[in-house]
Amino acid sequence: MGELVRLQKYMAEAGVGSRRKCEEWIAHGQVKVNGEVVMELGTKVDPDRDVVEFRGKRIQPETELVTVLLNKPAGYVTTSRDQFNRPDVCDLVKIPGLRLYPVGRLDYQTTGLLLLTNDGDLAFHLTHPKHHIPRTYEAILKGRPDSEAISRLERGVRLDDGYKTKPAKVRVIEGSENSSRVEFTLFEGKNHQVRRMARAVGHPVMRLRRVAMGTLELGDVAEGRFRRLTEEEVLALKKASGMKV
Repeated sequence: MGELVRLQKYMAEAGVGSRRKCEEWIAHGQVKVNGEVVMELGTKVDPDRDVVEFRGKRIQPETELVTVLLNKPAGYVTTSRDQFNRPDVCDLVKIPGLRLYPVGRLDYQTTGLLLLTNDGDLAFHLTHPKHHIPRTYEAILKGRPDSEAISRLERGVRLDDGYKTKPAKVRVIEGSENSSRVEFTLFEGKNHQVRRMARAVGHPVMRLRRVAMGTLELGDVAEGRFRRLTEEEVLALKKASGMKV
């Protein structure tokens, strides 16, 4: 008998998705072990003996773990199922024999740096709030926020649901009375956070692009294109996200 591992960890290592997403699928009865539906998150499996199926298809651990950086265009979703059948970012990343999944989300109209991977353990740690890696965005805002608005954004603002954001780094790169280019560096990840923060100080976002994640930068990757991360870049992400390496 091999070493027993938690079902969601086994699925993540098979490249199905992040551990958190795999837990959702287990809880919704979409996973079978040896032909039986399993909904208990504490279930452990023997990789050498047990047959694990997800949505009717057998899954096995990936032999090659790959992480890529995509420059996401506007008009693509980062969810695997979309009720409006809009284009999926996975359609932009075609590597024979591999299926990659987005790490976290960028909303439909937001562009820029998005990671995709089949390394479920890495995806789990990168999206875990305990080890949130700073994300940097460039936003085109309506009007030009004054020093008081910038100070409020940096200290933390109250969002529309009552949540007060954690301190952030915010600077105006250039601007006029009509619009401004502003850089936001966030240390947490709430839904549509930059858009909601900007709206809270009266300067709604007109365009938004993510340009960096920790030390990883978008660089000169063309929109709609991707590149594989180097071993050194993956190692840096693992360290920053609290993984043991």
